[in-house]
Amino acid sequence: MLWAGVGIVATVALVALLAPLLAPYDPRAIAGPPLRSPSAEHLLGTNDSGQDILSQLIWGARSSTVVAGLSACLAVAVGALVGALAGLRRGLTDIVAMRITDLALALPALPLLILVVAFAGSSRTTVVLVIAFAGWPATARIVRSQTLALAGHGYVQAARGFGGGPLYVIRRHVLPAAGPLVAANLVYWAATAIVLQAGLAFLGLGDPTEISWGALLNRALEHQGVYLTSQWTWWVLPPGLAITLAAVGLAFIGFGLEPRANPRWERT
Repeated sequence: MLWAGVGIVATVALVALLAPLLAPYDPRAIAGPPLRSPSAEHLLGTNDSGQDILSQLIWGARSSTVVAGLSACLAVAVGALVGALAGLRRGLTDIVAMRITDLALALPALPLLILVVAFAGSSRTTVVLVIAFAGWPATARIVRSQTLALAGHGYVQAARGFGGGPLYVIRRHVLPAAGPLVAANLVYWAATAIVLQAGLAFLGLGDPTEISWGALLNRALEHQGVYLTSQWTWWVLPPGLAITLAAVGLAFIGFGLEPRANPRWERT
């Protein structure tokens, strides 16, 4: 399952990287008559403006990959830092950090994302920051628990006794020990970020100038006759399958990392 997930994600990443070479047409240019059915010239047909859907699908992989990677890395980095500092410092630092984390966890993620993006704008930077904000509390909780378990070990106490600061202890001891947990959480949130980014674009809250799978679905479903003909099979189905495939590939990697991330796996 791990290698199947790696193969799927590597394929999506390769398509995103080579989008300028793989796309047969400029995704924003008019490449043919509107609503043309799939043919040798347009393998997935054209949309209502005459733009090539296959080219938009290929370029959409780049948008989803960038947003998922940046938001997942930012969420995990912030969450790991907050959780590790709370677990090491304890006391007031731990209390304040965990109460903020509890508050962030209590907020409904999707309505909050929609509200913030609607008011703050729909640029890529805003979408990345909002998705990262929704993901850091879970990582903070996990890393704090791992840090509390490590803080009582002799080598950690020795490092702190010899003057090692919190950042030194985190870098040399906490992160290596919590690495599998952090990696599994990174993969999980990357899959979630792909779905959230596509959902925001589908609702019309994404960057209107950006080519993405969610925007492709939004454009398709705005066309009233999409389900009255066979247009849905080459305009709605491909981006939906692409989102599903990318999320499933990341989920497979997460499942494959589970034995390394969960010490109890070997005992069950």
